[in-house]
Amino acid sequence: MRSLLMHSPVVIAAGWIGTYLLITLLPLLLLLIYPPPADRGFWIEFSVALGFIALAMMALQFALTARINRIEASYGVDIILQFHRYISLVAFTLVLVHPLILFVVQPETLQLLNFPVAPWRARMAVMGTLALIVLVVTTIWRQQLKIPYEPWRTSHGILAVLSVALGLGHAIGVGNYLGLFWKAVLWTGIAVLALWLLVYVRLVKPWFMLKKPYLVEEVRPERGDVWTLALRPLGHKGFRFQPGQFAWITLDISPFRMREHPFSMSSDGDNSERIEFSIKALGDFTNTIKDVAPGTKAFLDGPYGVFTTERYEDSAGFVLITGGIGITPMMSMLLTAAKRKDDRPYVLIYASKKWDDITFREELDELKDKLDLKIIHVLKEPPEDWTGEKGYVDKELLERYIPKRRGTRQYFICASPKMMDQVELALHRLRVPATNIHMEHFNLV
Repeated sequence: MRSLLMHSPVVIAAGWIGTYLLITLLPLLLLLIYPPPADRGFWIEFSVALGFIALAMMALQFALTARINRIEASYGVDIILQFHRYISLVAFTLVLVHPLILFVVQPETLQLLNFPVAPWRARMAVMGTLALIVLVVTTIWRQQLKIPYEPWRTSHGILAVLSVALGLGHAIGVGNYLGLFWKAVLWTGIAVLALWLLVYVRLVKPWFMLKKPYLVEEVRPERGDVWTLALRPLGHKGFRFQPGQFAWITLDISPFRMREHPFSMSSDGDNSERIEFSIKALGDFTNTIKDVAPGTKAFLDGPYGVFTTERYEDSAGFVLITGGIGITPMMSMLLTAAKRKDDRPYVLIYASKKWDDITFREELDELKDKLDLKIIHVLKEPPEDWTGEKGYVDKELLERYIPKRRGTRQYFICASPKMMDQVELALHRLRVPATNIHMEHFNLV
């Protein structure tokens, strides 16, 4: 019993949250344990503590984006990256509040903004803050600024390193919190951890990927301007994955170039000898998939994700709700279930624009002979003789097809953000338990 408890996913997830909170709130704990000197006052020490909390949060961002399997398996990459985005804004706010408090309590510190004559520790603070401002602006408004993904990703990493390095340099220069030996050791450890994670992501992980290359075996056209990229491992066994998971693909260049893109696998999860990705031509990279020649070398980083039926072996069945290219992870779930002769019922509610745009239309029909599978196509622009569902996947449509006992099924949603929000709200109104609803977003970056 104790062994099961120690390995419970909930316990492990709670443990990671506790570790994160301990590291980030340590400066406030130190402030409580060691009261500030009489000549400094509470607000000055509080300002310094906020600065250190922000610095710890920024250092831990490297851990959130390092794709560490043990952490990712507890929450899923989708949730981790959402947390990464939001906590970045929290850290950014604390960075700005930190000097503002000092300027109010000690107005003479405003002279530290005079960059040419300010001490180097103040210059580092100014440069670190500017780097963080540029990082936040170029991330939030990347699409409006029309910054391509790959240059943005490179600059994002450089700005993040500069922000943390300059922030730590500023803290060392001030020295108030790092005066005691063990405090200096603590923050040196955090800095070393951030540096190691950077080295791991940029050097160690690409080196392991380089040792396990793949070759493009086939590029197959599908309905809906989608292309299936089939890869086979070269000189190794490849990897098995849980249906619904995804991997990062690097095509025709070294993995050290860090030009990788995330896509869900669309093939059977148990077949490690051939891994397929079905990719819709939507952007600069995805539009090139159709031109990839067989024999092209590829590298994979994966599998990742918790959007999978594999985690719910006790479920009485599944309801899969998708739109457009969101069918990709659902196809992997259905193919794997068919191969395993799963006898549980599956309901697929599939929204598309036109009948001819339905990716895997014929393949899904064939799966009905191998699975207890019911398919409901919902067309936005149906043909004149169409007798099926049309319009949008709303509460009324879902009520017609989902089981009366809502809690007996697991519900998986993968579609455009607008459709996902609408479907999630409709399921809540139909009293589907929130713990039974699982969502996967198209855009992770």
